[in-house]
Amino acid sequence: MVTDSRPTLGVGMIGHAFMGRAHSQAWRGVSAFFDLPVRPVMAALSGRSRERATAAAATLGWAAAETDWKELLKRDDVQIVDICTPGDTHAEIAIAALAAGKHVLCEKPLANSVAEAEAMADAARAAAEHGVRSMVGFNYRRVPAVTLARDLVAQGRLGEIRHVRARHLQDWLVDPEHPLEWRMRRDRAGSGALGDLGAHIIDATQFVTGRKITGVSGLSTTFISDRPLPDRSGTGRVTVDDAALFTARLENGALASFEATRFATGSKNALQLEVNGSLGSVRFDFEAMNELWFHDGTLPAEEAGFRRILVTEPGHPYTGAWWPPGHGLGYEHSFTHQANDLLTAIATDHEPSPSFADGLNVQRVLAAVEHSAAHESRWTPIGS
Repeated sequence: MVTDSRPTLGVGMIGHAFMGRAHSQAWRGVSAFFDLPVRPVMAALSGRSRERATAAAATLGWAAAETDWKELLKRDDVQIVDICTPGDTHAEIAIAALAAGKHVLCEKPLANSVAEAEAMADAARAAAEHGVRSMVGFNYRRVPAVTLARDLVAQGRLGEIRHVRARHLQDWLVDPEHPLEWRMRRDRAGSGALGDLGAHIIDATQFVTGRKITGVSGLSTTFISDRPLPDRSGTGRVTVDDAALFTARLENGALASFEATRFATGSKNALQLEVNGSLGSVRFDFEAMNELWFHDGTLPAEEAGFRRILVTEPGHPYTGAWWPPGHGLGYEHSFTHQANDLLTAIATDHEPSPSFADGLNVQRVLAAVEHSAAHESRWTPIGS
């Protein structure tokens, strides 16, 4: 039998629902496709119910199950803590894990408030001085077409960036009988479509353009204020936004517009980004995630126009590790790319990206949008 002589890094994951399943698949498969200097080992999973956690561990490929996340921090076989829980738990878990000397991967948004995100970023900076790394999970920036868009901007192919249009459209809450769940409660989720979906397009915009948002003017609304409780014993109040819109400026003066909603009937997961520059433009829609549309404005008018790039060639970002050209990737691959990047950063002693400081920046934008929306769309600069 051929043995794997690479050093290992044990992973302990907290939470095993939607994100936990996506992260588990990434940890299971990343070593099979990427030439990593280390090998992840799925040491233990943590969940509140012993029965559900044990079943999830067996199904998803984890060696052990815990019912208290603090037990993961005591385990010698866990070097990375992967946080896949609702936002109200992120700060406590991440700060404790970093203090225990564990590397941390935390799902987005980083926290439920700027204060929590600031505390997490401070903890991450302190831990980094001792070689302990941390990263926030904005997986969409690791879709090959999105990374290719970033590369085209960085190469100057778009020239001076002038406009950005970003939308993240879903429709899973259109039905008024959809039960109240944690994503609709401010105490658990922090905000609604704004934090859940808007965080992704804020990060994608800043990642692709390489420019931060400096100020915003926003609107938000809740279309259905009461929903059935999960056990159908009555109704409960929705305490977050169902949709949010805001305009913004980037630090180079470019104009940007953002829309995040769970009420775009017919849109399942339409994360869309368009960037216009003085020399060209790019367009992306996650519902056609293997495609990037690029307009080269330097061509003669007789030849110019948007052209489709099928982002599956070996030279495209990440795709060389996967299938032959034309054999597209899916949503789950973005998490595998995330795991690859984190493991590589830890093994080579580099700071991963996006960092907790990047997550804090997104949190400040979210807070500014909420403040603006609560004050008649008043223009609100981003704090620092």
